[in-house]
Amino acid sequence: MVKYHKKYFLVFVLPTLLAFIVAFFVPFLLGIALSFTEFTTVIDAKWVGIKNYVTAFSNMDFINALLFTVKFAIVSVLTINFFAFLMALLLTRKIKGTNLFRTVFFMPNLIGGIVLGYIWQVILNGILFKFGVTITFKPEFGFWGLIILMNWQMIGYMMVIYIAGLQNIPRDVVEAAKIDGAGRFQLLRKITLPLVMPSVTICLFLTMSNSFKLFDQNLALTAGAPSRKTTMLALDIYNTFYGSVGSEGIGQAKAVVFTLIVAFVAIVQLRLTRKKEVEN
Repeated sequence: MVKYHKKYFLVFVLPTLLAFIVAFFVPFLLGIALSFTEFTTVIDAKWVGIKNYVTAFSNMDFINALLFTVKFAIVSVLTINFFAFLMALLLTRKIKGTNLFRTVFFMPNLIGGIVLGYIWQVILNGILFKFGVTITFKPEFGFWGLIILMNWQMIGYMMVIYIAGLQNIPRDVVEAAKIDGAGRFQLLRKITLPLVMPSVTICLFLTMSNSFKLFDQNLALTAGAPSRKTTMLALDIYNTFYGSVGSEGIGQAKAVVFTLIVAFVAIVQLRLTRKKEVEN
């Protein structure tokens, strides 16, 4: 059986590998090369060295978008995972209508980002109109509007993953801890959390990567208003790349920096949480 698998390994791997190379790896390398050029199309690229990167980091809109995105990612990751885990704990208890609740909470994840953004723009503006303002009146309104939107969309999805992790905890381990006198908090800290760490790793990765890459919801909810103070990295790159002719190289440089930041954060998070899994 092992020899059979080795013999046909390339047959099964090659299509996926080719798709990865053509659709991701080659465009990624080409994107890095273009970030050091001025171009309007690939064939008219002119080498300018690190000029695009210097321009990108001297642009305060880019710096503000980076700081706004980091702040948003921290708050959204913490709130989404906290509430998702709390709901998972509640829905793994014997409560009537549990399956209905799981379905209802998961459904927002099936709605497209643009649609969600406009839905929540109408809802939040409907509330804020009573006070004579809109979601774009202050950056703080836009920030918390995005947090609420992201939580509403992602909590149900993360909850399902946490439920799967909680249901895989051996009942005999829990019962043994109860016999030894462990209370609810001790069970949570000593048994539940350590054994559900694989789910924590997945949920942290998904929420963090989605928070950094947020675009559709940002565009629909605030479009960066007021004065680009609620612009996230993905939207700032879009505005730079398509904002005016001649800024494509700068937009590409921002895109490379953005990719490296997301990759670095994801790798660090995965290493830390997987290390915690091994320790447990």
